Amino acid sequence: MDVLRQLFVQRFRMQAESATPLQGQLGGSGRVIVRLSGGQFSAIGIRYDVREENVAFLEFSKHFWRHGLPVPEIYAEDLNQGAYLEEDLGDTTLFEFLGQNRDGDTIAAAAIEAYRKVVAVLPRFQVDAGRDLNYKVCYPRSSFDRQSIAWDLNYFKYYFLRLAGIPFNEQALEVDFSRLTKFLLSASHDYFLYRDFQSRNVMLRDGHPYFLDYQGGRKGALQYDIASLLYDGKADLPPQLRQELLDYYLDCLAGHVDLKRDAFMEHYYAYVYVRILQALGAYGFRGFYERKAHFLQSVPYALKNLRWLAENVKLPVALPALMEALQAISASEKLRGLAGSADALKVRVFSFSFHREMPADPSGNGGGFVFDARSLPNPGRQEQFKQLTGKDAPVIDYLSQQPSVHQYFASVLSLVDASVSQYQSRGFKNLMVSFGCTGGQHRSVYLAEQLAKHLRGMSGVEVDVRHVEQERWLK
Repeated sequence: MDVLRQLFVQRFRMQAESATPLQGQLGGSGRVIVRLSGGQFSAIGIRYDVREENVAFLEFSKHFWRHGLPVPEIYAEDLNQGAYLEEDLGDTTLFEFLGQNRDGDTIAAAAIEAYRKVVAVLPRFQVDAGRDLNYKVCYPRSSFDRQSIAWDLNYFKYYFLRLAGIPFNEQALEVDFSRLTKFLLSASHDYFLYRDFQSRNVMLRDGHPYFLDYQGGRKGALQYDIASLLYDGKADLPPQLRQELLDYYLDCLAGHVDLKRDAFMEHYYAYVYVRILQALGAYGFRGFYERKAHFLQSVPYALKNLRWLAENVKLPVALPALMEALQAISASEKLRGLAGSADALKVRVFSFSFHREMPADPSGNGGGFVFDARSLPNPGRQEQFKQLTGKDAPVIDYLSQQPSVHQYFASVLSLVDASVSQYQSRGFKNLMVSFGCTGGQHRSVYLAEQLAKHLRGMSGVEVDVRHVEQERWLK
């Protein structure tokens, strides 16, 4: 942490007043991510021990920045200590925004427009910035070549198929893998391949998308990244919307390359398959092998996509052993059980006043967490805030600038995230979290809303927010 504070001083000529860990995401990268704030300045600090990945991310970021692409500005770096400081792009990912703007398969126009903006930028990464990129810094491979594909397919075979107990003929499967690889590589692959182009790696700030986590990028085919975005399992985009966004992407792409749509589509669904298989391998490694059960809750979404593909797509290359294995996945009782466990954990978040009784837990589990926010600075004591609540922008701005609020909320996230993970792994279905303050108007409302926003970014979590004191005002 000291090196990140030093980088903050180096950049902004002042000390960081607060350093808030941003580890609520249930990822597996091993990075330490911290938001540092001081005065009017804020930045994201990263600590990571894999020098090659740090070099790739930093050089790519500077290259994309020079091309005018919406990526974080790099403020300072110390590669010898595996640390760098980058622009703070806020807290709202495309995935979170989608969750806030959908009701089942009905997705609001605002979310669709956000996806269209993201899709429109993708060709600029792939084609424009890809032309003069230094591919020598790519890690672990400079291109999505035969070796890269073999790693992904074997990842799927050994960490998903084998650990899930799915029977397969290994020799026949290897023949199919070889045939699929040859077909994939027959597509033009002289473009920048982002590699992990999905909804959690896109930030939305003031309605505009910004892009992260391209350190695994390399040279490859155009089809891979749009397939990654549209078949991002956790996003669970409806098929009609996927098609609309694919058509829009191809329209945008035609402004950057001499596009032959038939040739593009001939290879497209093969790349959809290989991306889904790579994701299943990751879920299996994190879930079956590392025993991180929350990763397995993404499996049903991937299987849903595979079922749609089986019913609607015929590949131009025969892969009988692979298709048989995928059918066995769909028929697996063990994996059907995972689908049942993916039913959302319902987290009820309340704000209330300590002048009244604490909210009762309607699930009967006994109340969960109750956090007392009365130790925090009270906006209610200032005249300009008295008629406002913790949902109003002036109050949000005031509280978000208080170091004590950041420290308090970081402790809350540490406790709640750990419980969410354990509840999901043990199959529990309800958790209640309550925030109380003096009047139930400012601090408790603000914290409840911030926690709800954070939880909506998690897979398998349904959030219900109630502001008890505000409801009394409306009666």
